[in-house]
Amino acid sequence: MHWLTLSLICAFTLATSDAAAKYWLRDAGAREMVVVRLGLSGLLLIPWVLTFDLPPLPLPFWGWMALLMPLEVIAMLLYMQAIRDHPLALTLPYLAFTPVLVIVTGWLVLDETVSSRGLLGILLVVAGSWLLNFEQAERLSPATVLAPLRAIVVNRGSRLMLLTAAIYAVTSVGGKAAMEWLPAAQFGAFYFAVLAVVVFVFTALTKPRALRVGRFGVLPLLVVAGFMALMVITHFLALAEVEAAYMIAVKRTSLLFGMLYGAMLFAERHLARHIVAGALMIGGVAMIGL
Repeated sequence: MHWLTLSLICAFTLATSDAAAKYWLRDAGAREMVVVRLGLSGLLLIPWVLTFDLPPLPLPFWGWMALLMPLEVIAMLLYMQAIRDHPLALTLPYLAFTPVLVIVTGWLVLDETVSSRGLLGILLVVAGSWLLNFEQAERLSPATVLAPLRAIVVNRGSRLMLLTAAIYAVTSVGGKAAMEWLPAAQFGAFYFAVLAVVVFVFTALTKPRALRVGRFGVLPLLVVAGFMALMVITHFLALAEVEAAYMIAVKRTSLLFGMLYGAMLFAERHLARHIVAGALMIGGVAMIGL
């Protein structure tokens, strides 16, 4: 299958898992949602991992894994709280800040620098976030112009997703370092399978009741976890065929799919403005990546 098709499927499955979690698991605690999104999806990937001929993995690889696993769990806890309690259109787009923040972490860890095109990408992401929170005012003034940026700080869902984006900026760089010892097509599935084990052990030790996710029904669990697993598979299959920048830029169309779900399933307002804002942010991601 062509990389573009795989990337669009990846974006759609991610947005579908988000919307399904918000719809069916709205009464779940954040821990329960993490068990479903990371734990069950990782379990579904184990059969695929068993088909791999894994090379010997040295101690530095496991060092990176030990650092990244707790960060992934914390990020998903924040992510689930954000989409469960707040509109999808005002939370999901802030994941576009991950590549903006990766510029900082990449500079600190990998000594990577930003180009003028990357700077333009940052400005597009900021412009998109501004438009996302823009409300019509009778007249423009310094206060009304700055109001959308203040709304990012005031809105708890936006803050949670910005913090999630910041953590993903760290795990992205760490994952890139860990991938030195595994092919990209194998790393993602293996990473999620290990993460599933970590989630189940951590939850069993700290809050065993959160493992009782069967109360939500088989269909919701299969949809939420199954689409998440499909996202991982298509992500790395696409990544094996094309440069990461192209793939990630297309994958970020998940923001637009999420906004459509928000309007259709949860009656979220201002769809047209949100779509334009999301498109600006995706354009910014593409500029940074390219």
